[in-house]
Amino acid sequence: MSYLEHTIQRKRIGIFFGFIFIFFAVIIFRLFDLQVMRNNIYLKMADKQHWTTRKIPAKRGLIYTTDIKTGEKNTLATNETLNMVYAVPRQIKNKEEASKKLSDILGIDSKEISNLINNDKVYVPIKHKLNNEEVSKIEESDLLGIMLSPEEWRNYPEGELASHVVGFINNDGEGQYGIESYFNDQLKGKSGEVTLEKDNSGRQITASLKQENPVLNGQDIVLTIDRVIQSFAEADLKDAVEKHKSPGGSIIVMNPDNGDIWAMANYPTFDPNKYNEIKDYELFKNSAIAHLYEPGSIFKILTMAAGIDTGKIFPNTTYIDTGEVKIGGYTIRNASNKVYGKRTMTEVLENSINTGTIFIKDTIGNEVFYNYIKNFGLGRKTGIGLLGEETGVLKSFKSWKDINFATATFGQGIAVTPLQFITAASAIANGGELVNPNIVSRYILPDGSTKEPERTKKRVIKKETANILSAMMVSVVEKGHGKKAQIPGFRVAGKTGTAQIPLKDGNGYEAYKSIGSFILFVPAEDAKFIILVKIDEPQGVQWAESTAAPVAGELAKKILNYLEIPPNNKE
Repeated sequence: MSYLEHTIQRKRIGIFFGFIFIFFAVIIFRLFDLQVMRNNIYLKMADKQHWTTRKIPAKRGLIYTTDIKTGEKNTLATNETLNMVYAVPRQIKNKEEASKKLSDILGIDSKEISNLINNDKVYVPIKHKLNNEEVSKIEESDLLGIMLSPEEWRNYPEGELASHVVGFINNDGEGQYGIESYFNDQLKGKSGEVTLEKDNSGRQITASLKQENPVLNGQDIVLTIDRVIQSFAEADLKDAVEKHKSPGGSIIVMNPDNGDIWAMANYPTFDPNKYNEIKDYELFKNSAIAHLYEPGSIFKILTMAAGIDTGKIFPNTTYIDTGEVKIGGYTIRNASNKVYGKRTMTEVLENSINTGTIFIKDTIGNEVFYNYIKNFGLGRKTGIGLLGEETGVLKSFKSWKDINFATATFGQGIAVTPLQFITAASAIANGGELVNPNIVSRYILPDGSTKEPERTKKRVIKKETANILSAMMVSVVEKGHGKKAQIPGFRVAGKTGTAQIPLKDGNGYEAYKSIGSFILFVPAEDAKFIILVKIDEPQGVQWAESTAAPVAGELAKKILNYLEIPPNNKE
């Protein structure tokens, strides 16, 4: 072999061994990378194949009403397990036959079902919330590729009862409106996780269960709403709205001593079990906390409270009514342009005289009057704990002109919600303290313990003022425009209000539309409850004494009988 050939052969051998060296080096590096550098990654991948993690949904808390006589709970919102039927189209051999059988069982058009399953998907929902008969027939049909699966659904066993207070759950399990929305996080709780080992076939080994992140079920919420009183309020409101061909209305019943809401009714209403059938979402709003309106003459009790509390006005204080007051180019007149002449402050309330409340404001001064309005809680949310509460309209003191102060004395130019006003009026009924309204009585925690919300109150008028004004309001019911709210055997305190409705452009008021309202508490000397009735735009009746007052009186009678409160007035 020549030297040249030998050299070439040695080079070939070197290249060959070089390739072998590189090959093994790559393998070694790859093994090092897999076993050392990426060890954690592949361990996790192996774990995923060997272990599976399952999410455990938390049970949503229940919502209850309270029987204020016995303390017992009644369920407003609960959970129930219902089956749904779904298809695995790729497993269905005869889709036409399956469509026809399912159509007969479920009451769904066979063409609609055929359109759903005519594909190779692995999951197609067909119908939710099956009844027992539908479940049994599907099980008996033994259709290949047709499966049943349990689902958790929210159920409202009382239907429409207190629906604006409760709200509802959407298809994603999230609370919408009312308690369901405001307390969504507390009600839904926190889901947990459990990790299970799998065998070589992928089946779970239950004995190897490993708990991680334990589930925290939602809190139950017990409302202050009394089921019976709520039913009374809703029925009476419905009758009144339909009788007067009104577009709607609200009723609130409150315990003036602690602010507990015993009833909060709106009409029209809805069934939260069928919320998806509602086309107008405005129907979901709780008008008792979200509808702003100018309260009209029921506001006069707050003006009178301010006057008496300053010590400058007394029930027998007199003034001369000429029928009108001129302020800065404006002329304010009494309702129906009446002229009353010399009148006492008690008669101002009995006859609902506009010029009389202006006289009170002029006597105590604009700033003092304005401060009393603010102290009664107007112009800010009550903080009741319901989504959608409005703040009301109370402009700043500096922005008001003399005409604004004058019209505010009889409830024009300011706006309140029904809840704001009944809260303010409760201070008269309970002896002078502004209470924080409550819709929640207590929370029941997952461990069974209970927690009560904080209840607050502050004095806004003297007790003597409240007692004097209560007696004047009794005179309104016995001698004035509140006669239709009288209850035999009881001294009833009340005040009517027929409020004008502002035009949308803010320039003036609707000519033939009004809102009738009535505030009532009984017994006047030791009020057990206070009622506000509001009827929107009643037809064929002009004054609240013929719309809201009778409703408040009849409802109060029912509540007195229900609570077994004996008559205390023998006159």
